[in-house]
Amino acid sequence: MNRPDPGSADQGANQDDAVWLDLVARLESDTPPPERNVPNPSAGPARPASFQDFDPLNLSRPAPAEGRGAVPGPEADGQEAPDTLSGPRDYDVEDDGGDFVPEEPPSLAGTDPLTMLAWLAAVGGPVALLLAAMFWRSAPLLAIVGIVAVFVLGTVYLIMKLPQEKNGDDDGARV
Repeated sequence: MNRPDPGSADQGANQDDAVWLDLVARLESDTPPPERNVPNPSAGPARPASFQDFDPLNLSRPAPAEGRGAVPGPEADGQEAPDTLSGPRDYDVEDDGGDFVPEEPPSLAGTDPLTMLAWLAAVGGPVALLLAAMFWRSAPLLAIVGIVAVFVLGTVYLIMKLPQEKNGDDDGARV
């Protein structure tokens, strides 16, 4: 068997590091890649990149003295400074003045009793099956089939109560 000596360094890892360092060096220097992409392990490690080396948004530059978001330049030409801010998050939200107040939901006391039973069956069926699986492991098959049947009947009833046609004045924005 060809097992490497546990004390020796992994040559594959050194080659991977050299490839990575070569890639980073080429990206930092903006030079075209060489004709052959063979790393040179004897070249030594490249200088580690810092944030200031790659800063396309000039984030490492200190903010102007006027404050964050100030746009330099127009004041030097004798023009007025613009009122708009420069960054994507540096803006003021226009307040339309109206706060949304939802309408009061209808009372459940006026609900159709059959619809309420259907909702209880549709929601309570899976809950009852879960509780039976956790706490009543020896539940008879007839009880399990009954719970499933009640769930299916309640769900079918609720589906059948859905409106068949869309109202012309409703834009679908209400739930």
